[in-house]
Amino acid sequence: MKLHTILFQKKKNRLETCKWLGIAGLLVLATAIAGTIGYDEKILPFRILFIIILIIAAASLALLTTLGASVLTFLQQSYTEMRKIIWPTRQETLQTTLIVTLVTALMSLILWGLDGAIVRLVSLITELRF
Repeated sequence: MKLHTILFQKKKNRLETCKWLGIAGLLVLATAIAGTIGYDEKILPFRILFIIILIIAAASLALLTTLGASVLTFLQQSYTEMRKIIWPTRQETLQTTLIVTLVTALMSLILWGLDGAIVRLVSLITELRF
């Protein structure tokens, strides 16, 4: 590797670190402001607006980092894949829900009967009558 490439990588890593420290600082500041909201109700809307602006600024700064850009790309690709899905119709959803409900009720009755039979079998063996 050339020295220029190594120095460029170190500079890029420092820039990433500075961005993440800036994001952390903005979030800490927003948390500090959020903690003092209840003290003065007269300027409450301004404090809430300031917190929202800080959160938007932190998110914007996060998108400038390598990790933030990869997260944004992932979200865009996820949205594209979600749009490709063929969602079931309302009738299919209701029918599936009804089938699941009926099978659950049937299995619960079977397990209830099996439990009662096992209890009677154990009480017969141990001669404990309830």
